[in-house]
Amino acid sequence: MKRIRRSLEKEGKSEEAREYNSCPVTFVLPLEYSIFVEEFKKHKDSVWIMKPVGRSQGKGIFLFDKLSQISEWKRESRLRQQENNQQVAPVESYVVQRYVEEPLLIGGKKFDLRLYVLVTSYAPLTAYLYRSGFARLSHTHFSMASIESMNNISMHLTNVAVQKQTANYDTDRGGKWPVRQLKLHLISKFGAEPTAELFNQIALIIVRSLCAVQKSMINDKHCFELYGYDILIDANLKPWLLEVNASPALTANTQEDYDLKFGLLDDLFTVLDLEKVLAGTSNTQIGGFDLLYKGPLGRKGVGRPVGGQREKDRDRDDDDAPLPPKAERRVFRT
Repeated sequence: MKRIRRSLEKEGKSEEAREYNSCPVTFVLPLEYSIFVEEFKKHKDSVWIMKPVGRSQGKGIFLFDKLSQISEWKRESRLRQQENNQQVAPVESYVVQRYVEEPLLIGGKKFDLRLYVLVTSYAPLTAYLYRSGFARLSHTHFSMASIESMNNISMHLTNVAVQKQTANYDTDRGGKWPVRQLKLHLISKFGAEPTAELFNQIALIIVRSLCAVQKSMINDKHCFELYGYDILIDANLKPWLLEVNASPALTANTQEDYDLKFGLLDDLFTVLDLEKVLAGTSNTQIGGFDLLYKGPLGRKGVGRPVGGQREKDRDRDDDDAPLPPKAERRVFRT
């Protein structure tokens, strides 16, 4: 998405480029370290978050606002490079992101969304969104007022593995809200129309992210992908794509969580239709999944999400066509 945004900016299509501003500024270290330092110096008052690429459950993640705070990682990187000729394993790769410092809070606590997206094909690109995602809540009141608060990782990470370590962890609810409950909360606070627009923007982010990688993905008609999308909402009701998990955890920590994930897998196999029960039908809703996007055959053109596309975009080829502006508004039914 970053590549597409930059390409549009070079072409002078600033309005379309802004549509792709849905990910925090992100770099991969050590590969992009020098570029990251340049960006860091432009925003000296910003906070950044480091995430190890090869780990999970919040392990190895930390926040920093000074380059000196990652000196240990940098030193290790240099040592590894020097020892590379001796067949020493390369330094661990990290993703560094500019931290969203003003997230939307619930009861003074941070939360993010975990949504499940099923891709049954990349040629044509066919994606389904599962209706029953959930919000993951922190159990610690959010603050950026001090070094201590910045170092309190349970305040900033909503991962269940991290939250389980807090003294006030809610074992009954598991620190999760169903999407329906979150949506009702947002409607009561901001109104129905802004909430509907927020969730439509989330659907657009998903569609754009899949279209952005479509040409680089190997399509196999015998395979499918189930992705876990992590979305953060800021105080201005703007959604941010934090990451896409290619192997989302399907373990459950409560009965409600178990029911959701059991239903997810059950509905997933219904969509895959291995016994060809749905052959010849064109359902836009199968079990708990809604058809989010259906592209054309082959990779010529980006197709359109269920719900329409701007008239002026329909005849462009896939080299210059922007991604569709509208996504299916029936997703996230309540």
